[in-house]
Parts: sequence; structure tokens; C-alpha cells
Amino acid sequence: MKPDVNVDTVAWTDPACPVARTLDLVGERWSLLIVRDAMDGATSFTGFQQRTGMARNILADRLRRLVDHGILARETATSGRRQHYVLTEAGRDLFTVIVALRQWGERHAFADDESHSTLVDERGQLLEQLHPSDSRGERVDVDTTRVMRSN
Repeated sequence: MKPDVNVDTVAWTDPACPVARTLDLVGERWSLLIVRDAMDGATSFTGFQQRTGMARNILADRLRRLVDHGILARETATSGRRQHYVLTEAGRDLFTVIVALRQWGERHAFADDESHSTLVDERGQLLEQLHPSDSRGERVDVDTTRVMRSN
């Protein structure tokens, strides 16, 4: 199911490009950090603020945008007092993007001897490196793919 994004309210950078549209929706630094933290269990405004150190006004704006774009949903907590934010199906679909960014960062944003967090599976094992593959399961890269423009 596609998120309920009001395409009339988004100023698309490049309307025909899926990468540009995605960046228009979630490509800003704070938005992806909120999604990352939601994947790591954050659900409350305070939780997101403590994890990111983001100013309250910026956090409120990014949470609103992520809800408006169908990445997060706002739910009332069982106490009935607070709002909680949960990933929608579209938000959960960003997991691969977050893992790809993390793995790129592990390879290119840290010195060899510099410590950093790691993402592990339920057995405590590191994830395998992500690699795009074609319809036959063969690995592809920038040299073996091309963009097909639609009319």
C-alpha cells in the first residue's frame, strides 16, 4: 500500500526521478535520523529529542512532515495523554536504505581504528554487506545498470 502523500503539496526536485522524489520526502538529515531512531525503538517526542539532540521546533516540524508523508503514524499512547510515533509500512521499507547508509558509513566515514556502533541480527551477528542484484540474482553495479526514462 502506498502512503497517502499529497503530491500537490510537495515541490518535487525532479518529478520523474524516484531518487529525487525520495530525497524530497526523507533526504534531509534530521528526517533520516528520526527514522533511524524509530527503527531503534524511539516512539515519543522526548525520546527522539534525547537521541538526536535536535531543537524542539525542528523536531516538531520533521515529525509532522514524516507523518504527513506517510513515513510515521501518530498514535495515542495507552495512557491517553501522549502521542507516540510508529513507523508505517512505508517507514519500515526504509530499513534497507538505513542499512545501506550505515554500511557505507562503516566503510568510508571512519578511520580503521575508530570505534562506531554496529548493527547485528537477533543472534548478535553482523549483517552481510548489501549488494544490489538483477532478476537472476547476479550482482549489479554502476557499470552494469542504466536508467530507463519513461515518457
